Amino acid sequence: MSKLGQLGAKLHRGEVSYDFIGKRKLWFTVSLVLVAVSLIGLLTRGLALGIEFKGGVEYQTNVKVTDSTVQDFTDVVTATNAKDLGDPVVTTIGADKVRVQTKPLSQDDITKVRAAIAAEAGVSVDQVTSQQIGASWGKQIANKAILALIVFLGLVFLVIWAYFREPKASMAAIIALLHDVLITVGVYALIGFDVTPATVIGVLTILGYSLYDTVVVFDKIRENTRGITGSNRYTYSDATNLAVNQTVVRSINTTLIALMPVGSILVVGTVVLGTGPLKDLSLALFVGIAVGAYSSVFIAPALLAAFKEREPGMQALRRRVMAKRAAAAAAASAPAPAGGAPVAVGAGAVKAEPRKQDRPSGTAPTPAARPMKATGAGRPQPSRKPRSKRGK
Repeated sequence: MSKLGQLGAKLHRGEVSYDFIGKRKLWFTVSLVLVAVSLIGLLTRGLALGIEFKGGVEYQTNVKVTDSTVQDFTDVVTATNAKDLGDPVVTTIGADKVRVQTKPLSQDDITKVRAAIAAEAGVSVDQVTSQQIGASWGKQIANKAILALIVFLGLVFLVIWAYFREPKASMAAIIALLHDVLITVGVYALIGFDVTPATVIGVLTILGYSLYDTVVVFDKIRENTRGITGSNRYTYSDATNLAVNQTVVRSINTTLIALMPVGSILVVGTVVLGTGPLKDLSLALFVGIAVGAYSSVFIAPALLAAFKEREPGMQALRRRVMAKRAAAAAAASAPAPAGGAPVAVGAGAVKAEPRKQDRPSGTAPTPAARPMKATGAGRPQPSRKPRSKRGK
């Protein structure tokens, strides 16, 4: 068995344990910092919306890509002085194609920019493709994505509530999902990657992955906390921490297995292809899977434990468990009585029995009511008076 497998077995049996739930304030602080940085990035830099969301014109043509390709095509397009051109976005696709995106232009300006691109690439105008994309189409995609997210979160809340019979589990799962979405979108704002329909698909996909991992942990928590109020061994937080320890190795394995192919796609889409839906989709998946694994181990179970510990029954359980542990600690630290004799405590104390070596010993017989005489065996035997002397 591998070292990771041995560690997982020890964690599952409780032989080794890490206090995930006891350090929940640390995890909450880390998450709050990440969410704050993401919100700052969204408010200051904003999202780099792709042409599908803001509308515009896209040109593509074949050209041998060099280090100066992006700057050369940017200067050529800017030199056309097309009306409302703005700053053109030039990206390379692989090693033999360039893409230029501009704001919505008139038909005459589209033709002018197309001719300038063809001249710079050294190809005919017919070899430069142009496509006009309206902003209304992107707006429809954005609205449907938001609607899909709201419906998804609502259904998730109801399904988890029905499965676990616990609304607090639904609240913890929803907060963890929103945490994952905010951080993923914040990474896009900070890095500056274009937000395209592929990005939206990736964000919606990570919600399912994060939720799946969270439900697995919650199911183990339910197993460990079944009938917990009838005993004084563990608090709800203790049982939750045990569940996290029992599932953490599984979460690490599934996360790494999922991240390796997604990371490969991200490298191919970014380094090899340069741009396109593969890069947009893989970045959302990579960030979302990593953040989702983090939230399913550190955030969602800790939130559930915090919510449940507020219940009166769980607070009473905690008091009983703490009192039992305090009594056990006091008994363990009390000094042992000298001489091995038990210490009397109260009126119900047990009287000490003499030890074997303290008991009286010897072979002297107990005096009999009649005279005794010794026999050859050494045992005293009773003797009778002669009949003639009886009664005198």
